[in-house]
Amino acid sequence: MSHAEMLALPVAVDLPTAARALNLGRTCAYDLAKRGEFPVPLLRLGVQYRARRADLLELLGIEQPATAPAA
Repeated sequence: MSHAEMLALPVAVDLPTAARALNLGRTCAYDLAKRGEFPVPLLRLGVQYRARRADLLELLGIEQPATAPAA
């Protein structure tokens, strides 16, 4: 996944998308999530996992562009 694609991700992404961003396979990602060893903290929503974009960007060393202050 490119830097531009990473920055375009929504605030929280599903586990397969987070895995793709970290160059992990789907099965490996779910195994890590179930063991509580996924490289970034995960949110558990029912039976689904979500990862925050900010955590992914921080892990990968990608700086988020500054947002414009509210007027």
